[in-house]
Amino acid sequence: MCGKLGGMEVRSQVELIEQSVGGGAALDLALAAAQLQMVAAGSRTSLLRCYAPEPTVAFSRRDRFLPGFRGAVEVARRLGFEPVLRAAGGRVVAYHEGCLVLDEIVAESDPIFTIRERFAARAEAHARALRGLGIDARVGELPGEYCPGEFSVNARGRCKLVGSAQRIVRGAWLLATVVVVTGAAAIRPVLDELHAALGISWDPDTAGSVADEEPGAAVADVRRALLAEYEPSYRLVPGSLGECELAAAREHLGRHLVDPA
Repeated sequence: MCGKLGGMEVRSQVELIEQSVGGGAALDLALAAAQLQMVAAGSRTSLLRCYAPEPTVAFSRRDRFLPGFRGAVEVARRLGFEPVLRAAGGRVVAYHEGCLVLDEIVAESDPIFTIRERFAARAEAHARALRGLGIDARVGELPGEYCPGEFSVNARGRCKLVGSAQRIVRGAWLLATVVVVTGAAAIRPVLDELHAALGISWDPDTAGSVADEEPGAAVADVRRALLAEYEPSYRLVPGSLGECELAAAREHLGRHLVDPA
């Protein structure tokens, strides 16, 4: 160990994996679930996976019990986004290849006691990375934002750019983050129809992107800025996906698929 970050135990070495599974949005979520279990069991080292996702609408378990859930699933499919179920909390989110997903999975003996510290520390680190790109990035929930959260990162107190969610198991935690880099104009109407179908109120003006705030910003620029903020916590070393964890991901796949109507 090399100390703590906002209550988080930090390890001297963490694998950095910069790839998607490439088998659909549900498999990417299943991989994170499988890796979390493996890290908790000690059969895999802690890791940070950073990738550009496929077009995805991720419903929370809470969304699944709303009367308009089936209609929202059809909205996602009609608009070319794969509907999936995520294990973490929150509300429905939509993202695509113009976004970045960061799955931080770390072993910790008592992860439940440091949930808020993790949220706060990482939100501030993500905001700091965006400020380094010239954006007035702030931490805090906006009135009417999609998937609202105390530790969202916004621009100018007006537009949400980053959202995070956690999943805790005995012996490890997962902090999953989505950063909207480009293409907010493609996400906004999707979220609008999804919220209407689910009967959830929201303010479309709160859905923004990094490129809206800093024209010309690309996914690669944001990736570099974000990863630099993890270096004080970890010594990142190149990693890759092994066949055993891909096989484990396929075993978890069914939990993230939306059942046919």
